[in-house]
Amino acid sequence: MLKIIILSFFFMLQPFIGSNKVPQNLHSNMHERILTAAEQPEIYLPKLEGKRIGLVINQTAILESKGKMHLVDFLMMEGMNVVKVFVPEHGFRGDADAGETINSEIDKNTGLPIVSLYGDNKKPKPEQLKDVDIIIYDLQDVGVRFYTYISTMHYVMEACAEQNKPILIFDRPNPNGDYIDGPVLKKGFESFVGMHPIPIVHGLTVGELAQMINGEGWLKNKVKAPIEIIPVKNWSRTASYSLPVKPSPNLPNDLSIRLYPSLCFFEGTDISLGRGTQYPFQVYGYPDPKFGDFTFTPVSIVGMSKNPPQQNKLCYGVDLRQESLDHRFTLKYLLHAYTVSGKKEKFFNNFFDKLAGTDQIRKDIISGKNENQIRESWQTDIDSYKKMREKYLIY
Repeated sequence: MLKIIILSFFFMLQPFIGSNKVPQNLHSNMHERILTAAEQPEIYLPKLEGKRIGLVINQTAILESKGKMHLVDFLMMEGMNVVKVFVPEHGFRGDADAGETINSEIDKNTGLPIVSLYGDNKKPKPEQLKDVDIIIYDLQDVGVRFYTYISTMHYVMEACAEQNKPILIFDRPNPNGDYIDGPVLKKGFESFVGMHPIPIVHGLTVGELAQMINGEGWLKNKVKAPIEIIPVKNWSRTASYSLPVKPSPNLPNDLSIRLYPSLCFFEGTDISLGRGTQYPFQVYGYPDPKFGDFTFTPVSIVGMSKNPPQQNKLCYGVDLRQESLDHRFTLKYLLHAYTVSGKKEKFFNNFFDKLAGTDQIRKDIISGKNENQIRESWQTDIDSYKKMREKYLIY
């Protein structure tokens, strides 16, 4: 008799702590509990019977209604044959720094092989899929083009299309899914932080984006991945949703996720956005008093930011921790820091245009344009994108 051991993943499920948190994740209109795909086993378990299962997951792949039980635990408890785990940037437990090398290894708790899909191996190799019959993708995205979990999904879809392996995409709510904004990525600016011609805030769940990737022929050689999407139940774009587990080390609460699209541009400069503090993506500053009255000192924090920008330097800047959760993408913080710096083109590093998905924003800022004038450069593309997007909406 097979003895199933339920393995505890509590150590990897860091609590998602944030002001104005909506703890029960109820549909704002229907007052029904929002159920992610993982929380609808009656739909997916029959599809997994007798299959060798590969999982593309991290610490966010949980069943909140079952006390934050991890999907691995649940599938093994149900007697499913999980054979391999693929992990994105930040690793299996979500505690690796941005850009940090993720090593493939054997997980000491489950005995499962862990295959990194970050660094030199972003796309599963044929031999890595050989012993897998079906792939489940369950990563909590935040609805922003440069968040790399959707780039991982792209490469998994491409590999599965080439190897004819079906993918079950477990959908989750998009915490920035209530609007669309920012420049659409231009051809020639593709990278792992921007693979698709979509706006910075794209207004899609991963399931909707997967349909778009297939439908628009964005995979290599225009192959189509054999995807099936399990939608979220009782969620709409106007529903409040607070992530139960932080999706990556430096997005510790709801506000950081809402500010992320606006503040991530600072990764393309030498301005600190709070990495190395307990409030990343909620402040910004630089070691010069002219940047603002608020002060903070970035330090090395294991599991969050080992080598943060401006490490051990007193930074002066702006505290955004009282900003509303209704916050939407803006260039005002970037424009403020640029103006105060007086550095002109030297304000930007080589990463900036990759994040922006275009060189137009950088050029417009240097030329002295204000936010409204800069926004004009992407409005036509946004209008076209919105029309195209309608074909792929689930919610």
